Amino acid sequence: METYADVLLVTANVGSLFDNLGEIQNEWLQELYKTIHSHKPQFIALHFQEVGGKDYMANMGHAENFFWIIESSEEMKDYDRVCIYVDNQFQAEDSFTALGSMYFIHKTLKNIQQYDFNVKDFKTVSGQSKHVGSLDGVSTVEKEKFPKNFWPDFKWSRKGFMRTRWIIHNQGLDLVNVHLFHDASNLIACNSSPSIYSANRKNALRYVINRISDSRYTPLPFFLFGDFNFRLDALSLVQHLSTSADVQTVKKDSSNEVEKIICEEKDNDHQVLLHIEDKLFAYLHQAVFREDNGRALLKYDKEVAAFHDVIREEDIEFPPSYPYSEEYTKPTRYMNTRCPAWCDRILMSHTAQEFIHRGDDGDKSLVYDTVGPNVCMGDHKPVFLFFSLKTNDH
Repeated sequence: METYADVLLVTANVGSLFDNLGEIQNEWLQELYKTIHSHKPQFIALHFQEVGGKDYMANMGHAENFFWIIESSEEMKDYDRVCIYVDNQFQAEDSFTALGSMYFIHKTLKNIQQYDFNVKDFKTVSGQSKHVGSLDGVSTVEKEKFPKNFWPDFKWSRKGFMRTRWIIHNQGLDLVNVHLFHDASNLIACNSSPSIYSANRKNALRYVINRISDSRYTPLPFFLFGDFNFRLDALSLVQHLSTSADVQTVKKDSSNEVEKIICEEKDNDHQVLLHIEDKLFAYLHQAVFREDNGRALLKYDKEVAAFHDVIREEDIEFPPSYPYSEEYTKPTRYMNTRCPAWCDRILMSHTAQEFIHRGDDGDKSLVYDTVGPNVCMGDHKPVFLFFSLKTNDH
């Protein structure tokens, strides 16, 4: 008999939550609880990146508190089994990823098992298990930081992935928390199509997929969700945005290095349409990123396309998830530090997509959207996927 389990997957880069301590945390949590309440999932997976924020040495203590608040909240009381994994061991430079994953199982969901990577077998999940630290000896999670050679030109970074493996009723799944490399400079991103950063991310994502599909364990359907840092293809986007403009490239005096790109309208008093520097991306008509959920720009979102052989994604019908203003009163405005992009995503293997139940057209059994679209959630809006997982419960 075909049965279903309602599943909610959420990814959230929470770095700015820790960097602006306390200011937005309460509303942030309320939006998360609202999403949970409106969908009433039986299984919840929360994948966090940048736990502790940029100043993680100072703020990591607040991270444990943040996880504890969620775990002990009134809103979560009907979830009687909880598994928590937080990599907060920043002293361990070679392995620190700042990833955190929380899994909640509702009391109505009876048959759940979790994989032990050491004994290579599944065990029934019961009670609360909480692992905070380097996670090195924890056998129910597999964590890896990307090798240094992936990112030779940049300072040390907290990027990597963390996998857990589950059986829900009798359907096996891998859930993988991922954080890929960002664009260090807007100017360098404009140099080529695809950009050097995009090529870095492609290598890293291919590495993750190979690692979770290799022969050490039996490959299973997987969901990969996290901050992939995917960006719009800057070179072709800038060409598109500046079609009717005069483009000037300003170089630093002594060297041949580009310092800024300025696009001015040909008429209209030469108004500056677009101004780009290393960490500035100021476009005059910011509304284009929000109108119709930024649909006109999706054609510049090309990084997932390279993986169509192994990866699927539901249709994106929400505006770019990054970089939102961190000002409390401007929850839908983007900062002009980076070109807005769909960084935060929920991707899946072809096999995983086949287990998603699809109702009739008007059916709300599948939702792919942001959490807190009209509330300040920090620079990243969390992204969630709610669906009914087809299971065969014998």
